[in-house]
Amino acid sequence: MTVAPEAWDPLHAASPPGRLWSRANIGEALPGVLTPLTWDLWEVAAEGAARQAFYALGAATRQERLVPADRDQRFARAFYGRGAVQLDFLCGMGDRIPGTSGAAIAEQIFGSAPESIRGARTRRRYPIIAARMPYTFFRIPSVLRCVAAETEGWWRRQIAAAPGLDQAGAVRLFSESTARFRHNVALQATTLFCVVQPIYDVLERLTTSAGVGDMTSLAGGYGSVPETAVVADLWRASRGEIDLSAVVERNGFHGPREGELMSQVWREDDSPLRRLVTEYALMDETRNPLRREAGVREHRAELEREILAALPAVRRPLARRVLRTASRVIPLRGIAKDSFLQASDTIRASARRIGELLAADGTIAARDDVFFLCENEIAGRRPDDIRGLIQRRRERYDHYLTVEVPSRWQGDPIPVPLSVNDESPSATINGVGVSPGVVEGLARVVTDPGCSEVEPGEILVTPATDPSWSSIMFISAALVVDIGGALSHAAIVARELAVPCVVNTKTGSRCIRTGDRLRVDGTTGTVTVLERGSSGGRSDMRPDPGADTPAGTVASS
Repeated sequence: MTVAPEAWDPLHAASPPGRLWSRANIGEALPGVLTPLTWDLWEVAAEGAARQAFYALGAATRQERLVPADRDQRFARAFYGRGAVQLDFLCGMGDRIPGTSGAAIAEQIFGSAPESIRGARTRRRYPIIAARMPYTFFRIPSVLRCVAAETEGWWRRQIAAAPGLDQAGAVRLFSESTARFRHNVALQATTLFCVVQPIYDVLERLTTSAGVGDMTSLAGGYGSVPETAVVADLWRASRGEIDLSAVVERNGFHGPREGELMSQVWREDDSPLRRLVTEYALMDETRNPLRREAGVREHRAELEREILAALPAVRRPLARRVLRTASRVIPLRGIAKDSFLQASDTIRASARRIGELLAADGTIAARDDVFFLCENEIAGRRPDDIRGLIQRRRERYDHYLTVEVPSRWQGDPIPVPLSVNDESPSATINGVGVSPGVVEGLARVVTDPGCSEVEPGEILVTPATDPSWSSIMFISAALVVDIGGALSHAAIVARELAVPCVVNTKTGSRCIRTGDRLRVDGTTGTVTVLERGSSGGRSDMRPDPGADTPAGTVASS
């Protein structure tokens, strides 16, 4: 059922005619239907972050750096509760950047460049990019590390203080957290566009010219990835080396659907971690994540030696410098993400405190109704009929949960009733291989890491992942994800954990059923359904306990 955009509903907008939209590049951080407060904050943050990153790169002008006051002029919008970005704007920026194009960006996002993307290549910004890009590349890493360290300490102090704040104090913390969140999201985008992506592109050209190895192997083994540190902490807790409270103290801002402010993170509910510690305790020492990380690191070091040996002597000094730089900057993506998640979690804590106080004085019916308000309705003047507004938004939110929209579309999307595994069965699903290895095993289709009991050795199949999935990825034999690319969260963590991974399958979580037996090739990006299970397409269903096939086995290649 289609609905008309309403001024009171921030979760559904109209598209200018003919504009191209994609959920893929925002769906990793914000999967599924969002609450009004979550999207209200993310809309400005995502819009501002991308514009700031393109400005830092030199592609965007000073005016284009600013977030338009008119929502109709923004490229980040929500449709039926899901965040999306306008491809036309991103492609326009791509046409200004040397070494890429609007069509190339479209292909990365859509898998192919739509015919309507004609492209208008221009070199007008090249001199500005040549001047600004090196400055940003060398400056941002140190800025990021300082901001990340400062944000971590700030997060700990404010989370501890939030439950005791009065209304005025909670609103002040909400506003402070919102400003920090937007700043840190912009820093993350600038780090990705101006530092991590360029060095990744250079590494890819290096492996191609040397004719040795592949990027799925070379892009892993750097360590210092925050998500794998979570796995290491859980492993130590499973061995009695540290208490679970220490894991929560360090990583409590993570949790199921952590991009959604209304969700409960681990500091609020640590039950998912307790279950995982029990699962980890059953594993033998050969699964030790520190050993696996060391093995991936050694493999990368050996591959680097082979690349250097294959290059002419005159090119080796520069190649060594590129490899050293990659080891320093590629892990920055995870550090940047942690810093904005900590700010986001402080928004969550302050909003919940505001909700408690508003519910206590009868302004709203329940604490979490606060997540159906927008920023200016919390930090500014309250709506006159606040309960009626919340009720209307809740009814729309509930409706959005019953429909689905495409991952990409032109103009206004057409919603369809939500169904499970609605895609026609296919024996082979193609995606992008981002972590090498070939594995056979039983599939577990999961949409929420907090409510699904994944068995060790199963192949995890999901629409998207965020950092809270890392602890589940560790016990999985392989990973299959609908969206993502070589620098997506799933790809980076899978490489560090030595878990074969295929991303950008687009429909994998709908074509594959829990209990299907799969063969996953993390190098070629191919997922083969070897045998259909009997789960009937339901997610999170355990395989038949009477099956005599091991859950996950490494296949010979």
